[in-house]
Amino acid sequence: MINFRKKYKQLKDEELMPYVVRGNERAFDELYNRYSSKMHYYFFRMLGQSQDRADDFTQELFIRIIEKGAYFDTKQRFSTWIYAVASNMCKNEYRRMERRPEQALPEHFEIAMARDGLILDSETDKELFRQHLAKALEQLDFAHRQCFILRYQQDLGVREISEIIGCPEGTVKSRLYYTLRKLAAQLHFFHPNFSKKKKHEAQTR
Repeated sequence: MINFRKKYKQLKDEELMPYVVRGNERAFDELYNRYSSKMHYYFFRMLGQSQDRADDFTQELFIRIIEKGAYFDTKQRFSTWIYAVASNMCKNEYRRMERRPEQALPEHFEIAMARDGLILDSETDKELFRQHLAKALEQLDFAHRQCFILRYQQDLGVREISEIIGCPEGTVKSRLYYTLRKLAAQLHFFHPNFSKKKKHEAQTR
């Protein structure tokens, strides 16, 4: 008896898609298992860290994968395609959302960090950094936030990001550089090496 689950696990993403188009549930389940967590985290970061919205958008994304599967070119990387679909969903959502007024990081916290010279030596510091990084990211426009999240939180390369968002690699690098400079200026009091490290990564990728 053929072990279908093992069979589908051995297939590449691109090889699974023809099965998905034909309505094969096991092939779809395999793709879902591979990408659902990544895409949920992407939506969570892109859409104001809302768990409910991330849940809804992840579900809608995979519905679109089924509906639009026939348009997928198997010579293309599936990872690039699914991020492009997710990116367009976020872009459309941004158009519907009311823009929030820019809010600075809490002044009393910034002063305390600068005065005491605290670096990320504890889990409390790291959690505070994550919270303030999230707030700083919310102040960015869609294009710059998207590049940062895809590169540093989804761990995608510059070339793949350029394919996902449909712009030259130089534009991606420029957006990353701008974003990192802006974030470093706001968050330097957490970690003195934050700006230097990220700037180097953006220039050498």
